[in-house]
Parts: sequence; structure tokens; C-alpha cells
Amino acid sequence: MTTVVIALAAGLAAGVAAGLFGIGGGILFVPVLTLGLGLSQLEGEATSLLAILPTVAAGTWRQHRYGNVRWRTALVIGVAALAGVEVGIRIAEALPEDTLRRLFGALMLVVAAQLFWSATRRGNRFGELGR
Repeated sequence: MTTVVIALAAGLAAGVAAGLFGIGGGILFVPVLTLGLGLSQLEGEATSLLAILPTVAAGTWRQHRYGNVRWRTALVIGVAALAGVEVGIRIAEALPEDTLRRLFGALMLVVAAQLFWSATRRGNRFGELGR
């Protein structure tokens, strides 16, 4: 029962994040799947890729209704991403679990730093947000 509750909470959080920020749920799903549900890093990453498909479909459908989707750009990115996924899978399967976890942690730090940089660069200091 706890597993179902954790999975539901992660799904809800990823859906909200996808709707608000246009991000996939991988940044949220992978830590929940590995730390909260006990999956290996490789299983967590693979499961998160499958789990975000409904979120992607729903978000794309809604954004398309508002006229915000650029289909040609999305197609080019999607085809390139398919090739990248194949390469990434081969690399991930060849790496030890510990190395894969460290690389994912480094990615999360880079994403956090980029978000911080983006927020402060525009003059939006944390104390000034919402003013």
C-alpha cells in the first residue's frame, strides 16, 4: 500500500511540474523510484521513461489546443532523442550502478545550478519573487 501511495504522489508531482514548467518527470521520478521504492538506478531510469509518456501526451495535447506546439521542431528533437536514447541505454547498461547514481546526481546539481543562474540573471532575486 505504501508503494502505491508513493507512486501516486510522484505521479501527481510530476504532472504538476510538467504542466507548470514543461519538464518531464524524470527529475522527480528517478529519485522516488530508486530511494522510495527500492528500484536500481537503471530500473528507475527505464521506469521513469515509460511513466512520463502519459504526462507528455496530456501536456502536448493541452498545449496544442493553445497553439503553443511547434510540430516541426518537436519532430526534429524527437528523432534526435531516439538516437540519443539508444546510445544512452548502451552506456547505462555498461556502467556500474554506483557510477550511474553519481552521474544522475551530477545532472541534478547541474539542473539546479542552471535554474538558479537563470532566476538570478533575470534580476529575479529570491526575496523579490512575486513582487
